[in-house]
Amino acid sequence: MAVQTVATTTPSADTVDLGPASGLSCRECGTRFDLGPIFACAECFGPLEVAYDLPLGDPEGLRKRIESGPANIWRYAPLLPVPADVADKPNLNPGWTKLVKADNLAAELGVEQGKLFIKDDSGNPTHSFKDRVVAQALEAARAFGFTTLSCSSTGNLAGAVGAAAARAGFRSCVFIPHDLEQGKVVMAAVYGGELVGIEGNYDDVNRFCSELIGDPLGEGWGFVNVNLRPYYGEGSKTLAYEICEQLGWRLPDQLVIPIASGSQLTKIDKGLKELIALGLVEDRPYKIFGAQAEGCSPVSTAFKAGHDVVRPQKPDTIAKSLAIGNPADGPYVLDIARRTGGAVEDVNDAQVVDAIKLLARTEGIFAETAGGVTVGVTKKLVEAGLIDPSLTTVVLNTGDGLKTLDAVAETSQATATIRPSLDAFRSAGLAR
Repeated sequence: MAVQTVATTTPSADTVDLGPASGLSCRECGTRFDLGPIFACAECFGPLEVAYDLPLGDPEGLRKRIESGPANIWRYAPLLPVPADVADKPNLNPGWTKLVKADNLAAELGVEQGKLFIKDDSGNPTHSFKDRVVAQALEAARAFGFTTLSCSSTGNLAGAVGAAAARAGFRSCVFIPHDLEQGKVVMAAVYGGELVGIEGNYDDVNRFCSELIGDPLGEGWGFVNVNLRPYYGEGSKTLAYEICEQLGWRLPDQLVIPIASGSQLTKIDKGLKELIALGLVEDRPYKIFGAQAEGCSPVSTAFKAGHDVVRPQKPDTIAKSLAIGNPADGPYVLDIARRTGGAVEDVNDAQVVDAIKLLARTEGIFAETAGGVTVGVTKKLVEAGLIDPSLTTVVLNTGDGLKTLDAVAETSQATATIRPSLDAFRSAGLAR
């Protein structure tokens, strides 16, 4: 087994308990490494991901074990890189969010009734899907003896790290672009950790964090989306697990997933393939569609051009949680979209706002701008005939609209301001 040097404070591989995780594997060349806080292959510099000894051979027993578990992501502990007693440790315990049957939205989009669902991850502890990946990274940080939890973030991740660290008794120090939405800044700062604004965009922040990891200043720091990235990414698989379980242990036919780094989409695909391999769902085709904002659409641009290389872009969009101009998993997203028969599409800022308001008006779900991107792209794909309106489609909303109020504030104001009298109410044309 190849060996890669890690911090001297890291426990040996023999003492690390991450449940069914058996090591790390390079996604490019397949080289295996011991479990540790490493994220790049020493042979080819490809990204690493967690390899498992999964519980094969008894799907019915595994299904019952999952169903009897807690109503959070730890019901899937047998399939995740976590110790068996993970549910007993101080953690935010995210997950098991609602899968909403969106018949009102379906009627607006021309989708068959009973076929359209919103996976609404705004119900997580800090109101975004990032709680899933941070909870997973936190368990790796414990296993490797880290004392500080950190990240580079476009907003939601900063809040999730701050909250998880506070709950678990870790120090937190997170880094964000200096011009984030104020709601996300406040939510990241309120947990009492250190919040540092970096002059520049997300890619500048990420480069700074990579430098800090290689410096003695970063000793004892677990960067959830850098040196803990292989474990962090596995948290997104729980979205796939939940969707299939909530559909009655069956695969959706079509999924629409937002793209920032692309990790969420690739790990959802990994989760679906694991469920098939374990015999928990029937093996049948599914299509994965990626969604981006036009102002930061490097993957969509590459897909439409038929390219395999994703060229970086300078972000300029209201969907700041998706504003990663150089997405690490972009090439893998292209592979998955093409392999499954899906696509990658984008919408402009005006369409994002319209989609946020459409989802709120039809289903009572107030999505942040990333949710506006997925709903807007779903509408566009249905109109283009790329999404089959007769098949089961799941659209992800990954965060709460209260975090991105500025996007809809101008067009979402009081209908009228009147004197407190019935005559004024009638005069305003409101008595219908």
